[in-house]
Amino acid sequence: MQSTTRRYVRCMASVGVTVALTAGTLVTLGTPAAYAAAGATLPFTSVEAESATTTGSRIGPDLTQGTLASEASGRQAVRLSAGQRVEFTVPRAANAVNVAYSVPDGQSGTLDVYVNGTRIAKTLAVTSKYSYVDTGWIPGARTHHLYDNARLLLGQNVQAGDKVALQATNTQVTVDVADFEQVAGPAGQPAGSVSVVSRGADPSGQGDSTQAFRDAIAAAQGGVVWIPPGEYRLTSSLNGVQNVTLQGAGHWHSVVRTSRFIDQSGSSGRVHIKDFAVVGEVTERVDSSPDNFVNGSLGPNSSVSGMWLQHLKVGLWLTGNNDNLVVENSRFLDMTADGLNLNGTARGVRVRNNFLRNQGDDALAMWSLYAPNTSSSFENNTITQPNLANGIAIYGGTDITVRDNLVSDTNALGSGIAISNQKFLDPFHPLAGTITVDGNTLVRTGVMNPNWNHPMGALRVDSYDSAIDAQVRITNTTITDSPYSAFEFVSGSGRGLAARNVTVDGATVRNTGTVVVQAETQGAATFRNVTATGVGAAGIYNCPYPSGSGTFTVTDGGGNSGWSSTWSDCSTWPQPGQGNPDPDPGRNLAKGRPATATGSQDVYTPGRAVDGDANSYWESANNAFPQSLTVDLGSAEAVRRLVLKLPPSSAWQARTQTFSVQGSTDGSTYSTVVAAQGHRFDPATGNTVTVSLPSGTNLRYLRLNVTANTGWPAAQFSEVEAYLTS
Repeated sequence: MQSTTRRYVRCMASVGVTVALTAGTLVTLGTPAAYAAAGATLPFTSVEAESATTTGSRIGPDLTQGTLASEASGRQAVRLSAGQRVEFTVPRAANAVNVAYSVPDGQSGTLDVYVNGTRIAKTLAVTSKYSYVDTGWIPGARTHHLYDNARLLLGQNVQAGDKVALQATNTQVTVDVADFEQVAGPAGQPAGSVSVVSRGADPSGQGDSTQAFRDAIAAAQGGVVWIPPGEYRLTSSLNGVQNVTLQGAGHWHSVVRTSRFIDQSGSSGRVHIKDFAVVGEVTERVDSSPDNFVNGSLGPNSSVSGMWLQHLKVGLWLTGNNDNLVVENSRFLDMTADGLNLNGTARGVRVRNNFLRNQGDDALAMWSLYAPNTSSSFENNTITQPNLANGIAIYGGTDITVRDNLVSDTNALGSGIAISNQKFLDPFHPLAGTITVDGNTLVRTGVMNPNWNHPMGALRVDSYDSAIDAQVRITNTTITDSPYSAFEFVSGSGRGLAARNVTVDGATVRNTGTVVVQAETQGAATFRNVTATGVGAAGIYNCPYPSGSGTFTVTDGGGNSGWSSTWSDCSTWPQPGQGNPDPDPGRNLAKGRPATATGSQDVYTPGRAVDGDANSYWESANNAFPQSLTVDLGSAEAVRRLVLKLPPSSAWQARTQTFSVQGSTDGSTYSTVVAAQGHRFDPATGNTVTVSLPSGTNLRYLRLNVTANTGWPAAQFSEVEAYLTS
């Protein structure tokens, strides 16, 4: 799913960081720290190429969109020219390896494989065929999907501490990561099952086995279709699949080659798919083509387990009735779009303990189109390197759970987790009920959005097309090495819609590049027990967009530490690692800050009083004194002088407004700073009034309480300016 809306913001530079992804564990390279993490329990262990011995060149770290390093795990990889090698120390007993790699566009070749210095007979084929995807219709996209995965049974067992080397032969190869696994032998045929070979399927992969699969499914209703070891070629999709189990001998042994496996709009359900691979031939993303493992419905009470899905557009694009579906213990590799998308109507779906690498869009998504997804969850999944969107995206839906997932290395247009009311199409069903986001770990997530020209946070709450009224509960979160911010609150359409009813309770933030909280729209969130270390710029960036659209209230619920400072200048974006700059002592503290009022007349909204333009103005509701205007300065400031303006045009007659100045440090308890008195605004002297504040004044919330106006039956200000100097 992709955003197509642009808005004006400032650019930021990119930075690089280093963390390696292993099976359920994050290990920082070059430092002694190691962090236990959420995610799937995986049967393999990953080793980063940059941590191995090599005669090639290490690249990265880099976050620049479209570069090999930016799409790599850990933002680093190793480039091999012909004759160069990278040698891995095997971390566990294994007999198989899967390698994430990239070769230059238009090229193919092989990697020679060495075990403890001896070249084995098998080679690992590498190709650019499935890489370098262009999606020009998606704003902000560049050529992406630069990596691919290739796997190999070594033909022998290796032990922890053994050496496995990969050597480039006839083309340049960039090696990212190697997964080492002990693969069990092929499972035997279940008693009473119907073998596809008995119905004419060709296990050599030469003949077309489509009709044999159809015949076996028809013959095995209520039973099991057996897919023996071998490769099977299907030339068209299956449909009418219901009340049947499709089972292979294990996804390293039983391989179905097709880009469209099941395509059906409905099913009576009880479909169980398990233990084989489906490998497609999708080389470009064509959204009008159902080039998916499953397109549509498996019906209620179905399951997908132990699958290897690769080179498809989408793993599962689910519509219709999929009630109580379970998708688990599977691998999703090299899709040109989503790994899995619950496209509305999903009820009680559980997606758990899966591994997803190199998806071309959201790795896991729920999109509540036509009907809401309800009571469904993404749990204990490991997601790495989605290269054009989010790790996990929830677009609307009711009572959704995102729990104990591990997401790393998002790329352009993506956060680690996005909780969003972006609808894309109608009818859309916004977030409702309780959205539970619990126990997730996000590593190097959040990137520069090329459409917004500003960064996306590791965890984003986005009131894109409608205000967020659901209860959003974010608990027990770990965010490590986010290049920019940890938590972002935004209305991505630029309309300033509210993101509210959010609680962040229990979070550990380590080494965030800019800020812990990036608030860019009106709304409110309560933070409890959020600790941060290594904050790059400031604790909070609180600058709702558009200016004057409202305030975002950050409530300190207690137990927070390490992020109390506020970014001082809403006219600039914090740069990673720069620290909060010393503010200009002569600046106008109120300019561009959130402003609210007891009432407004027509288009004369509070934001006009802090927009820097003396010709625009706020006007309160008429004939309804008293009226007040409140400006949130972002942090407590020793304000000494106010400059209040009305439009300088001579069309404005002189008038006297009677008002008091009030201040607060918490937004709830106010005290009078300057007592009520009349102040004369006269176009002959610039229609400007200066009010001095007493020494010792310290306030964050500045309030002007107006009780009379001799020129108009309402309160009026075109500019409210606040200064530290007297």
